[in-house]
Amino acid sequence: MEIEIATIGGYEEVGRQMTAVRAGDDVVIFDMGLNLSQVLIHDNVETESMHSLDLIDMGAIPDDRVMSDLEGDVQAIVPTHGHLDHIGAISKLAHRYNAPVVATPFTIELVKQQIQSEEKFGVENDLTKMDPGDSMEIGEGLELEFVNVTHSIIDAINPVLHTPEGAIVYGLDKRIDHDPVLGDPIDMKRFRELGREGVLCYIEDCTNAGKKGRTPSESVARRHLKDALYSMEDYDGGIVATTFSSHIARVKSLVEFARDIGRQPVLLGRSMEKYSGTAERLDFVDFPGDMGMFGHRKSVDRTFKRIMNEGKEDFLPVVTGHQGEPRAMLTRMARGETPYELERGDKVVFSARVIPEPTNEGQRYQAEKLLGMQGARIYDDIHVSGHLNREGHYEMLQALQPQNVVPAHQDMSGYSSYVNLCEAEGYELGRDLHVTRNGNLIQLVE
Repeated sequence: MEIEIATIGGYEEVGRQMTAVRAGDDVVIFDMGLNLSQVLIHDNVETESMHSLDLIDMGAIPDDRVMSDLEGDVQAIVPTHGHLDHIGAISKLAHRYNAPVVATPFTIELVKQQIQSEEKFGVENDLTKMDPGDSMEIGEGLELEFVNVTHSIIDAINPVLHTPEGAIVYGLDKRIDHDPVLGDPIDMKRFRELGREGVLCYIEDCTNAGKKGRTPSESVARRHLKDALYSMEDYDGGIVATTFSSHIARVKSLVEFARDIGRQPVLLGRSMEKYSGTAERLDFVDFPGDMGMFGHRKSVDRTFKRIMNEGKEDFLPVVTGHQGEPRAMLTRMARGETPYELERGDKVVFSARVIPEPTNEGQRYQAEKLLGMQGARIYDDIHVSGHLNREGHYEMLQALQPQNVVPAHQDMSGYSSYVNLCEAEGYELGRDLHVTRNGNLIQLVE
């Protein structure tokens, strides 16, 4: 059976992930994401109202025209998890393919919300839920399996396409976490079984391949966050925290520790309400019944007024804006555009790292400067990554023993550390180690 891989998006940047695998006459698409930084550099751009071709030209979504070179029928669109760089283009591109979107329940719910917000296209693809650990027949003689992984969002998986020539393991995005705060540990047992059964190709996110050691567990970040917030227990001024809105485990920890130090947590911002509200509705997390959660601008400002009236010392707002996004809550607070008044000595906790991309780095720098000008004390980088460090990559290669490796989720300079690791394990560029660009085809089996 012929096996071919189209590397459509995410092979020259971190963002707009999209990969297609053709096995015989059947094609499976993995991810269909947005490159948010390409949107943010254009002021006041609303992607919901833009045509897909304009977003392709902007570099915001994958250029899927290479799909016309794949001689097969798309059987499924399979996003690995609910981050926008993996699902953000589904509402723009999925209507081109007569295929269901197959994903875990939390991811499907987020995809549904993306589609409902779309103004240009009537995306009517079926939305099919599949739990981690399950599998389904797909196409002719193929099987799609979901292997549970741990990442900075709940309900994440690595999909595996079983073919007569061996398994294709799509390895974006994960860390090896045996002690997660929410959900089950990564299923390394299944990955080792796949290695014994035979892996034809492993497509891997190599974001942190240059960082030595292994990525710590989310439980480590939880302890770090607990220590930081407990140290503020006697502070009688304002404390504000920010993190990735999609990081439900981190939000859960912030809510718990806020109550431990005698403050009422409140979640503020559209994406904060979206992700946490969805997680609670689907029973992935149980927040306190009296916890406020507000996304609309007027509701947020009313909440800020209430906090100022009743006393900042009794509340801990958890807000959007960890990357300094111009329209996020924390950035508005830093610019003095909300009723919440920051004062000298107030604490701002960034339970997130700066995504290493120039737009984010610039915005975050500006936000921190503005906060500092108001006298805020910055508690930075209380976080662990959702991606594998070097030893995690080594563990995955040892577990899977793939015949071929395709690095992804980086630009060309970012591939170097992962290439060095693979070469040390006996892989060779151009033979079984395939460094590629967006829009290319890799023929694995002819």
